[in-house]
Amino acid sequence: MDAAILSKLLSSDGWALLSALPPYDERDAMKTVTTLRAKGVAADLAAAVVTQSRLRARARVKFGDFADGMLFTADGLEQATRLVVAALHARRYLEAGITAVADLTCGIGADSLAFAGTGLRVVATDLDECTAAIALWNLRHFPEAEVRHADGLALDLRAESIEGVYADPARRVRDGSGGRSRRIFDPHAYEPPLDAVWALRETVPAVGIKVGPGIAHDGLPDDAETQWVSVNGDVVEAGLWFGPLAPDGPGRSALVLRTFTDDDGKEHTLSRTVRGADVEPDVGGIGQYLYEPDGAVIRAGLVGAAAAELGGRLVDPTIAYITTDDAADLPPARPADPAGAQAPIATGYRVLDTMPFGLKRLKAYLRTRNVGRITIKKRGTAVVPEQLRKQLVLTGTEEATIVLTRVAGNQQVLVVEPLGAA
Repeated sequence: MDAAILSKLLSSDGWALLSALPPYDERDAMKTVTTLRAKGVAADLAAAVVTQSRLRARARVKFGDFADGMLFTADGLEQATRLVVAALHARRYLEAGITAVADLTCGIGADSLAFAGTGLRVVATDLDECTAAIALWNLRHFPEAEVRHADGLALDLRAESIEGVYADPARRVRDGSGGRSRRIFDPHAYEPPLDAVWALRETVPAVGIKVGPGIAHDGLPDDAETQWVSVNGDVVEAGLWFGPLAPDGPGRSALVLRTFTDDDGKEHTLSRTVRGADVEPDVGGIGQYLYEPDGAVIRAGLVGAAAAELGGRLVDPTIAYITTDDAADLPPARPADPAGAQAPIATGYRVLDTMPFGLKRLKAYLRTRNVGRITIKKRGTAVVPEQLRKQLVLTGTEEATIVLTRVAGNQQVLVVEPLGAA
């Protein structure tokens, strides 16, 4: 988005036009642009408001109803922290006794929204002028937040009385033609580079850095807590927390968040933190139950700790599936009383049958049981679920869930039933 289009969007006419659009529907997008053009709306403004409507619809997953009062860029929304996670970031600073935070790479302002919303004084910076202007708009209701078009690394943290630093370095880069963006996996290629950000802890010890969840364990700083975060089963980020922002000390941890809406329409968020040194798990044969640890637990390298908690063993030394002979005592994903309830660290299944993997054998097994709809889970196998589904050619009326994995080094099929299923 360029400055001219942003100026038009933020004009009273542009904002009224955007606010008056119906809920976004991809099938009607071109028709909406045509209708706006027929009413005399400039082509660039018509395209911009429809684009914002599309981005707002996508943003509701991260921001809920707040999305309706915000502006976005595609890349900014892609990297923006979910509001439920940003609120937990803010809590770290508050619990550390910090009152002023510098958000060095604020993007569209997602984390700064949470910081300012909890009463923290925020100095938010971004190198891109339009992105900084969008952050300024998104933070317009918070006098605690100051947004600058500037290089955050150039801030004089002591002179600004900054007590805590936060950064979410850019992890995407566009190709030379300005088209599609691609993800950056090398932390040294982040913008700004990871080394430059965590060096700031020499000036301000309380430093937090959001990084991609695919960051390798090798090379992680010894004095940081590295925490992987999942929301409803999706691993959304990893964070490096230094100094007073890591009150439990350095090491690896996993934060599991599960949201649900109760019968009264109220949304709740359950959480559970798994931390500490991993333990060497036992390995053994398939029991009556199978558990798949949450992705944050797996990324944090804490599968052994999860197996110990569940009282189980791995099905294979290299596979993150845990099996038990008795049902583990996991909290429900939708408790009747959310107060004090924790999020489950794994998803459980009852094992109904096992067999060596073979297309002909599996097809016969499923047809005999009149299976027509199948859920395929996999780990440690090259089988492509969509290709396998086509090869099975199922026409029955029943449903089934199968797990394709290695058991003691051999390819196996586990027929399972999700715990809690009727």
